[in-house]
Amino acid sequence: MTASVNTKAYQSLDAAHHIHAFLDQKQLNAEGPRVITRGEGLNLWDSDGKRYLDGMSGLWCTYLGYGRKDLNQAAFKQMEELVYYNLFFHTTHPRVIELSELLFGILPSKYSHAIYTNSGSESNELLIRTVRRYWQIQGKPEKKILIGRWNGYHGSTLGTAALGGMDFMQAMGGMLPDFAHIGEPYWFAQGAGLSEQDFGLKAAQELEIKILELGADKVAAFVAEPFQGAGGMIFPPANYWAEIQRICRKYDVLLCADEVISGFGRTGEWFGHQHFGFEPDTLSIAKGLTSGYIPMGGLILSHKMGETLVEKGGVFAHGSTYGGHPVAAAVAIANIKALRDEGWVDRVKNDTGPYLQKLLRETFDNHPLIGQVQGHGLVAAIQFAQDKATQKRFANENDIAWHCRSVGFEEGVIIRSTLGRMIMAPALVATHSELDELVEKTKRAVDRTGRELKLL
Repeated sequence: MTASVNTKAYQSLDAAHHIHAFLDQKQLNAEGPRVITRGEGLNLWDSDGKRYLDGMSGLWCTYLGYGRKDLNQAAFKQMEELVYYNLFFHTTHPRVIELSELLFGILPSKYSHAIYTNSGSESNELLIRTVRRYWQIQGKPEKKILIGRWNGYHGSTLGTAALGGMDFMQAMGGMLPDFAHIGEPYWFAQGAGLSEQDFGLKAAQELEIKILELGADKVAAFVAEPFQGAGGMIFPPANYWAEIQRICRKYDVLLCADEVISGFGRTGEWFGHQHFGFEPDTLSIAKGLTSGYIPMGGLILSHKMGETLVEKGGVFAHGSTYGGHPVAAAVAIANIKALRDEGWVDRVKNDTGPYLQKLLRETFDNHPLIGQVQGHGLVAAIQFAQDKATQKRFANENDIAWHCRSVGFEEGVIIRSTLGRMIMAPALVATHSELDELVEKTKRAVDRTGRELKLL
């Protein structure tokens, strides 16, 4: 069977049995999905043998790249020793204990307890219940409203879709009560006429307005990503988080950071909140915890929250079959040790992160279709704009960015489009030459998009 025939067979079987995430399935069936068959380092190959440089680390998760034998061997060794046991029935197991010891060795001293999950969505679903349980124990059960941000993303479950601020997701399953939202800190789109600093304060102070509108005695927490990931890799103005933290402390509202994308070295700090200089009460983690080699997530709690739940909370009525899975824990241990001992986080901070950011700005700062370059470390976004000076965006920016994403695949690079932004987050093990290739092929995709859509 030839490669092309094999691809068609795969596509036919896929169309017969699968519904894909965030796509029009009928349209995808007509086109045929790309069938990825192999990965090594930052490279992927499809069933026709074409190579792609993965500029998105899978879905922001393959921090150590593809094909790490040490992570594979950690899973295999654990499977031979203890393939599975749960954390129910008054039991635990060595790997999850070792993982927690390792994890709290890299976390700031503010944090003390973890609850393990299977994904970022599940971590944030757990967050909703844990925050509300905390306030119940504190004798304030009326504090149950969680405030998120419009265009924020926290997962695809019913609760996390309500907590997130994406209208099209909420429309699919309905909005739940006791969730509210404020605007996103998206200066280029919403701050025309204001300096970034002035806009940063204005965006943050929406939280105070919303808390007063709802009643501080009813608001349990503000939940947000340190930088917005799926919503467009939006970095807030530098003064935003300090003001958010001041407001949360003033009104006794928990500050909860969704670190699913920003955790484990993406910005050059171990966690995104450290880059922005604020101190959340909880951290939701996943993705970089295992470099995507096996599903795992978790909710990290401050001493104050963890000790309250332990000392005063009684039975914690939550659990999952695979939470703290021994094989996942073994992979997470190997992954964190590699990130730490091989110096990848420091390398992102001091070498490859600055290199990528400088290269992107040299390439796109004066590009006629690009209005802004944002990012830090090994995460970045470029903003399509009709007029940079006035921050005027293209009316059809979604179509333009989607076209650019598709052209990127043709050029052999995987980047993502969100609204009018092209976003990238390569593996932390990326070399200078791979970052050169990433930016060069991205520019080709942007230039081709401009020509093909007659924008240049």
